[in-house]
Amino acid sequence: MQRLIWIMLLLSLPAKAELKEFHLTLKNHLFYPSRLEIPAGEKVRLLVSNHDATPEEFDSFDLNREKVLFPGRVNVIFIGPLAPGEYAFFGEFSPDTARGVVIVKGPQEGQ
Repeated sequence: MQRLIWIMLLLSLPAKAELKEFHLTLKNHLFYPSRLEIPAGEKVRLLVSNHDATPEEFDSFDLNREKVLFPGRVNVIFIGPLAPGEYAFFGEFSPDTARGVVIVKGPQEGQ
């Protein structure tokens, strides 16, 4: 009987929501896509693949994030939850070419 109670309690617990994943690629010192749309009000996982032979540093004053992107690896950056708007990011080692923007959209804007 006690076992049944434990099973019922476990089944009644809310399931942990999985984070949505979004992908960026760094190649030839450029971010692809350079414009990335994510939903407002949600924490998301950003997976950044560095296809260059050298490291780069993902940097964003708007997102308050800074992370070294090692070559040949997929690097994880968590962002959000964010209000609707545009949040610029760049590669610190290639600031003239490695640039992009995260566009955060609310439900009324199609997200």
